[in-house]
Amino acid sequence: MTGRVIVLGGGVAGMSAAHELSERGFDVTVVETRDAVGGKARSFASPGAGNDERPPLPGEHGFRFFPGFYRHLPHTMRRIPYGSRTVADNLVAAREVQIASRDGEELLAPVHLPREFEDLHKGFRFLFEYADRVRIAPEDTAYFIDRLLLLLTSCEERRFAEYERQSWWEFSGADSRRSKNYGRYLADGLTRTLVAARAREMSARTGGYILLQLLFDMANPGGQTDRVLNGPTSDVWIHPWLSHLRDRGVEFRLGHQVQAVHCRNGRVTGVSVVAEEAPVRLEADWYVGALPVEVMAPLLSDGLALADSRLMGLHKLRTRWMNGIVYYLNRDLRGVHGHTIYIDSPWALTAISQPQFWQPQFQPERLGDGRARGILSIDVSDWEAMGSGVRKKAMFCSRDEIAREVWHQLKESLDDDATRDLEGVEVLFSFLDPSIVHPNPTEATNAEPLLINTAGSWSDRPEASSDRIENFFLASDYVRTHTDLATMEGANEAARRAVNAILERSGSAAEPCAVWKLREPPLFAPFRALDKVLFKLGRPARPRIRVRDDRVEAARPLAWAGQLAQRVRARGAP
Repeated sequence: MTGRVIVLGGGVAGMSAAHELSERGFDVTVVETRDAVGGKARSFASPGAGNDERPPLPGEHGFRFFPGFYRHLPHTMRRIPYGSRTVADNLVAAREVQIASRDGEELLAPVHLPREFEDLHKGFRFLFEYADRVRIAPEDTAYFIDRLLLLLTSCEERRFAEYERQSWWEFSGADSRRSKNYGRYLADGLTRTLVAARAREMSARTGGYILLQLLFDMANPGGQTDRVLNGPTSDVWIHPWLSHLRDRGVEFRLGHQVQAVHCRNGRVTGVSVVAEEAPVRLEADWYVGALPVEVMAPLLSDGLALADSRLMGLHKLRTRWMNGIVYYLNRDLRGVHGHTIYIDSPWALTAISQPQFWQPQFQPERLGDGRARGILSIDVSDWEAMGSGVRKKAMFCSRDEIAREVWHQLKESLDDDATRDLEGVEVLFSFLDPSIVHPNPTEATNAEPLLINTAGSWSDRPEASSDRIENFFLASDYVRTHTDLATMEGANEAARRAVNAILERSGSAAEPCAVWKLREPPLFAPFRALDKVLFKLGRPARPRIRVRDDRVEAARPLAWAGQLAQRVRARGAP
């Protein structure tokens, strides 16, 4: 063994760190407050929905989906056995993404990834078609795409210096003379449902770039835009992962709540935990903090912040609610083979009918009391907006009010035929994420909020390793990563960075974990190279690819750009 490591937290980040460390010869103990691992990714047993002969129906914190731009998490999943295959084989592609609104609906058809200038209009065609359906003027849609292209053609230095400090709302021009529908459906609607953040808050650098990743995924002919699991999350991913790590010798201490992290002279000396109401002190050579920000920040007071004051930036990071509700239905709804984004629903809903993707043993008629035939899983992304039926904010609603209001908003955003389908369905019962606690004492609280990206927050976020605390590392979705968003992918990447730092400081000869940047089409490399020169000269960013007449064109000098692009491609530049 190359040393003992204590990992604080058994969510995706903590399990990812334990996985990488165990493969590299470390003795690993994972400390988890709950009696189950998986964090926000885990699924739950729906109360009263099973018996000794039938497994319970599953509930969840929110449905899991795996965009095509994810690389770190699938790489880990391919190394988790599942029978004769791997957990990664449990990922299946959804073929459609539906946009539903109170003004109409649209299915987004995939097109191929843009490889040449004349192909770019195909990559953005669906935006024009969608915008037309929600009555956005073509010139406004062209402006929105211009903003995306400006981001793609800007160098990384400019993105951090300028766009990180701007909100996506400001960068996209929604605060100017653009139409109300422009802000409602493009600037805000797409981002809060696809990226799980608010346009007025998140940085233009992060929000715009992740949105671009999703849009280019949609253009991928491989059909990997939107992948989902072929069964309940814990059954087909988390439980096999836990078994695999235990087989590798990882020790899991469940029901152990971290009370303090002790630090002296720039070194962590141990952690205090409470298990079964008894205090316990644990010690190791290395420590990985894989706890969410709302749990980690209060632990900084016992020496950590004194050793490294930069960690105090965690107190400035913000969280919001994003939780799921599941409806169990008397018949299945399979109108869309994928997710439906309710683009203008007050509570920013996204839904998916799950049984169509699940293996036979997980079909709902084989679970619970056998009555359910359909499972509709919904993410509620905005808990601070007024409902259109109950006229209350979601966070002030009871469980019954949330169930009624979400169903009401679904019907509002669907056309007549789809609404009649919903009216013909009986909701047997529903399951709201148990992290929503009622009451406390007069309103709900959220035990597991989601970290959100805000403009300028990069400076408050720590690296995975501290140069002032030699044996303590961070692995959570608030760590600086290429992914730069509170996602399972970001948590996995952060864990890899923490493990690589341990390898370096321990002098281990083990191979470092792979860490990848987000993909950028080579087409834009010469423009980014030119902008890097202009940025160093103090020149402002200028659009070098423009949208005109529903087409995307390269700005002049096109011949020079084309020649430079050929040279960059020949050298294999990203």
